[in-house]
Amino acid sequence: MRDDRRRADRRRAARRRKAAARLALVRARIAVLQAVSPRRAARFALDLWCTPPDGAGRRRDDRAARGTLSTVTTGSGARVVVETWAPVAGDATHRDAPPSPDARTADGGAAGRDARSEAGVVYLAHGWGGWRGQLGAFVEPLRAAGYRVVAFDAPSHGDSGPGRLGPRRSTMPELADALAAVVSEHGAATAVVAHSLGTATTVLAVRDGLPVERLVLVAAITDVLGEVDGFADLLRLSQPTRGLLRGMLSDLAGRPLGELDVRETVRTHPVPPALVVHDRADKEVPYPVGAALAAAWPEGELLTTEGLGHHRLLRDPEVVRAVVDYVTPVREAAPAERDLARRTA
Repeated sequence: MRDDRRRADRRRAARRRKAAARLALVRARIAVLQAVSPRRAARFALDLWCTPPDGAGRRRDDRAARGTLSTVTTGSGARVVVETWAPVAGDATHRDAPPSPDARTADGGAAGRDARSEAGVVYLAHGWGGWRGQLGAFVEPLRAAGYRVVAFDAPSHGDSGPGRLGPRRSTMPELADALAAVVSEHGAATAVVAHSLGTATTVLAVRDGLPVERLVLVAAITDVLGEVDGFADLLRLSQPTRGLLRGMLSDLAGRPLGELDVRETVRTHPVPPALVVHDRADKEVPYPVGAALAAAWPEGELLTTEGLGHHRLLRDPEVVRAVVDYVTPVREAAPAERDLARRTA
C-alpha cells in the first residue's frame, strides 16, 4: 500500500512538472506575440480558451448499461451524439399525466402506451472537456424512478462532431445550443442535471427560453468573466491583449459577455427551482461559489458534501440518491439546506 502511494505521488509530481513546462512555453510564446501584435496574441489565447481540456477524470465512464444512440444537428450545423434510456417498466408512479403528443421512446420512435407511466425526461449535461459517460451513475436510479434519461456530448466533446471552430474547439454558447437542440428533439425537460461549466451553459439555455421544471447544478461555475480574467492572469496577457480577447469572445458568443454570467441571469430572468450540489474540497470551483449561488437562487437549495472534490460528486451514491429525490415530484414540503458528511482517509 505504501509503495502504491509513492508511485501515485510520483505520477502526480510528474504531471505537475509537465504542466508547468507547458505553461512556461505558452507564456513565452504569448510574450513574443504581444511584442509583435497584441491581436495575434489574442487570437492565440482565444484558440487556447476554446480548446476543451482532456484527462482521465473527464473521460470516466460510469454507465451501467449502454442506451440507444442517435444524433441531433444544432442550428449551427454541429452533429451531436445523443444516448437515451427508457424508464424501467412499471416503476413510474410519480405522475398520472397523459403522454405529450410529441413524446418519444428511448429508441427515438413515437411514444406508445408506456408513455403514460413515464415520470418525465431528465437530461444530463456534462462540463467543459467532459462527456456523457461522466454522469452515467445517475442513469439507472433515474430510470428506476420512472424517468426517461437523455445524455449527450456537446460539439467537439466525446463522440460528437466538431464545433464551428473545428475539431477540439468549442464555445460555451455551443454547449447551450446543443442542449436546446436535444430537448427540442427528445421532449420537454422535467429536469436537467448539469456539471461544472455545463451548469452555466444550462442556465444560458434557460435564459434563452428553454423550459425546464427543475435544475440540479453540480459544482457550478457562475462567473464566466471572472474565469476569463483568471485565464488572462495565468497567461500574463497585457491589457491590450485582454481587451481584444474579450471582444473576440463576445463576437463568438453573439452577445455581451455579461449575459453569460449565471448570477446576472438569476437577477434578471425567471429561473426554475434548483438544487446546488457543491463540495467543500472542490479545487476547480471553490465551495463559496456554490453556496452563494444557492443563497441567491429563488427556490434554491444547497447540498454540501465533504471530501468528494469536483468529479467524485457525480458517482457518489448519496449524492445520486439526493438528486433523484429532488427531481422526483413527491418531496418534502419545505426545502432546507443539507449536508452530506464524508470521512476522508
